[in-house]
Amino acid sequence: MIEVRDLRRTYRGGVEALRGVSFDVRAGQRFGIVGESGSGKSTLVRLLAGLDQPSAGSISFRGKRIDGVPERRLGFLREELQIVFQDPMGSLDPRMRVRDIICEPLGRAAGHADRVRELLHAVGLPADSGERYPHQFSGGQRQRISIARALAPAPSVLVADEPVSALDVSVRKQILDLLAELVERFELTMVFVSHDLAVVRHVCDTVGVMRRGELVELGDVEQVYQRPDHPYTRELIAAAPKLRAVLARRKGAS
Repeated sequence: MIEVRDLRRTYRGGVEALRGVSFDVRAGQRFGIVGESGSGKSTLVRLLAGLDQPSAGSISFRGKRIDGVPERRLGFLREELQIVFQDPMGSLDPRMRVRDIICEPLGRAAGHADRVRELLHAVGLPADSGERYPHQFSGGQRQRISIARALAPAPSVLVADEPVSALDVSVRKQILDLLAELVERFELTMVFVSHDLAVVRHVCDTVGVMRRGELVELGDVEQVYQRPDHPYTRELIAAAPKLRAVLARRKGAS
């Protein structure tokens, strides 16, 4: 589905955000990218989505190169790859009703009411949510709206860029479980980006660990989590709170 080869991105001033990153994402795979702030995750997401261009290397989507391709020729990518962003309030237009937000990727053609109802149901929101505005929802509900919008054009790849880091810990598992369910139901390929390896473990089958612009470890998520090879991966595992343990502590305190 996605082939990345020796990807490099250098910004003005010689700052190397990516340094020779290579990996493949197979159709149907749930591929996690994990690393701390400054590791190059956000740069990589922008390149995969065709929102930025690499300094060197290549990216192919279904065998078609997307690096160096002008925006006017990336229509196929826009149809097949959609992104769920970190901050739902920042990515949703507060002046638009939810129904219009969800329909936005479908263009201006009328007749999308059934699709909106279908997607609201899929993400666990009431049917009348379409008539309301983003500020009338909680953070977790707004992220469900973002997910519905991303699913509207029926993409084959869903990129989730830190989709739960802005949410309360009790809501995170709900959104993670929803993403896992939707990926299976709609037979999606997912690229899931996070700074938390425990979160990636919850929803992914494969993980790539990034540090200072390099991919330092890549493999089956359980194998990497249980038997990490790289010292940095071991540091991430030691530092990451266990999602279930945090939820259990909160439940005991309530």
